[in-house]
Amino acid sequence: MKKTLTSILILLVAAAAITAIYRFGFRKSIPEAPVGEQVVSVLKQNDCFACHSMQPELPFYAEFPVIGPMMAGHVEHAQKFTDLETAAADIDNIDEVALSMIEHSVITGQMPIPEYKMIHWGTGFNKKEKALLASWIRDTRLARFSNGLACAEFAAEGIQPVPSSIPFDSEKAEMGKRMYNDGRLSLDGTISCASCHILEDGGADESSDRTSEGIDGQFGGVNAPTVYNSYFNIQQFWNGRAADLQEQAAGPPANPVEMGDQTWDDIVARLSEDKALVKEFEALYPGEGLTQATVTDAIAEFEKTLLTPDSRFDRYLKGDKEVLTTEEFQGYENFKKYACATCHTGVILGGRSFEYLSIFEDYFADRDDDIEYNADDDGLKGFTGKDSDLHKFKVPGLRNIALTAPYFHDGSVDSLEDAVKKMAEYELGKDLSDAEIASMVAFMNSLTGEHEYLRK
Repeated sequence: MKKTLTSILILLVAAAAITAIYRFGFRKSIPEAPVGEQVVSVLKQNDCFACHSMQPELPFYAEFPVIGPMMAGHVEHAQKFTDLETAAADIDNIDEVALSMIEHSVITGQMPIPEYKMIHWGTGFNKKEKALLASWIRDTRLARFSNGLACAEFAAEGIQPVPSSIPFDSEKAEMGKRMYNDGRLSLDGTISCASCHILEDGGADESSDRTSEGIDGQFGGVNAPTVYNSYFNIQQFWNGRAADLQEQAAGPPANPVEMGDQTWDDIVARLSEDKALVKEFEALYPGEGLTQATVTDAIAEFEKTLLTPDSRFDRYLKGDKEVLTTEEFQGYENFKKYACATCHTGVILGGRSFEYLSIFEDYFADRDDDIEYNADDDGLKGFTGKDSDLHKFKVPGLRNIALTAPYFHDGSVDSLEDAVKKMAEYELGKDLSDAEIASMVAFMNSLTGEHEYLRK
């Protein structure tokens, strides 16, 4: 047995030495090519796709005892963080989250991980490669993701200020506001959109219940997310089953638990009994009138007005260096240090991707016994049907997060402190100090913005 292990170690050292000689002696220079192709070349040369791919090409020694299972675990984790090879296939249209993940790896030098470098000597970005990637990240942000509201220093920051408004139709938005608050969308007239998305209380549910109470005292399977700034979500609902705000608005009224066992034909017929309302819709939507499409379009137009600009953090991004406390600023630094800003990026610090809940520990195994597993816990898989999407959820935006407890898709966490602690444990495999947690919570409190409906 000892001889076998010794032979394996000799083979590994020899393979590593050969690899190192090759890398250091014959390392390819950055090709003369468009910058996107240069970036892909650098990522490939540093073996980023060896793990961050859904179909990784593993070396022969992945079959060896000890090292094989270790590599399998690393690949499994890597795949859950990001499928970088797919992102690189369309590098000029890379999304915000993948871009932020590459940025974090470049800044921290965390990739490749030490265990990988021990075997694959010579991997790791050199100075020239780091400079190329940093320049590409900045230029990509400025060209595609910067909204022009941050000061020059933060123009290429992954997080951007919330705009004061976006284009919308004011007359349709006013009608949408009425529909948003109209109980007639529900079967018995008791539930409106505003029942579970209370604008005065952060656009979520102010009750202490994990999930919202619908028609006939029924409770749904997921926590009601905020409607504020929801325009910036890549898709709607925790599992992404709605492509946009209009499609989202059509869901709850036809849900038997939320607003009643009814069809949109039933809803339109009931609303059409109000002849004045019918005339208003005919004037707003000539040739269409009052239909499912026009009612949900009006609600979507109203929700476009639910932006919360002018948070203290936004004022910081715009150049006011004195607006954050020392603890809040340190919280933002920790937020970036621990890679929270890779997924919680963009205008609303989230909403741009679907990520696995629990990478290092099993969240569902640890969850309180009184919370029964239900179909909503499947996450994105519930929409796509793909096993690979099991327990993937849309990353929630963190704007006004201090106002929208409880947290997570199941509403199982009551405080921001606990939410930060659990995210570090399940997503990063880290045990943060009380001071680090407190600083990040302080930072998140600076994300509360302004809106006329929002109670202070």
